[in-house]
Amino acid sequence: MKRYLYGLLLFFSGSAVAQITADSTTVDSRYLEDQFYIGITYNFLLNQPEGVSQRNLSYGLEAGFIRDIPLNDSRTTAIGLGIGYGVYSYYSNLKAEETVSGVSYSVLESDNDFKRNKIETHMLEVPFEVRWRNSSASEYKFWRLYAGMKFGYVFGGRSKLVPADTGKVSFYNHDIRDFQYGLTLNFGYNTFNLHAYYSLTSIFNDGVIVGSESLNSKPLRIGLIFYIL
Repeated sequence: MKRYLYGLLLFFSGSAVAQITADSTTVDSRYLEDQFYIGITYNFLLNQPEGVSQRNLSYGLEAGFIRDIPLNDSRTTAIGLGIGYGVYSYYSNLKAEETVSGVSYSVLESDNDFKRNKIETHMLEVPFEVRWRNSSASEYKFWRLYAGMKFGYVFGGRSKLVPADTGKVSFYNHDIRDFQYGLTLNFGYNTFNLHAYYSLTSIFNDGVIVGSESLNSKPLRIGLIFYIL
């Protein structure tokens, strides 16, 4: 009887070990990659009018979710469609002033006239990417190249001036373009990936001027992006 019980115990123990081993080596052939992202950027404004230049550190922060949709059996080619949030600041010497007839713009000639002066946008973003990577179901360090477009809706655009003396002036600037979009490129290996965004639209609405020049400033954002499964 004891010999019989010992035999059953060894049988079930062996089965349990075999099951654990099998589960630990199971490979998910339907894996998905890079569905959450966090990015940090330095922001440039191109096509600035004469006399307008950037100041301080113009930064951006973005985060969101992208649905990964593989296009081949090896899952190395895919498209991504997502939704996210971004906040972007552009520091310069372009002064925006709220008046009864609208917003007027001028150039702050001297750095002694102000401490900080910026435009800030809060955006709901929809990224679309064509994705290539040399990943596999068991390899978590791989090269990636993602190119596409990002569409954004500005739900909060502000101009803010902190003078050299006391106080500050801040208001919602309705001259900032509500709908903006541009080209994106993300490239890298493993954790650290370069991120670039070039806007195809200006940050201001058509017809906005400073002096006699149109404000056709276009954002260029360059930084790092981090992906999470």
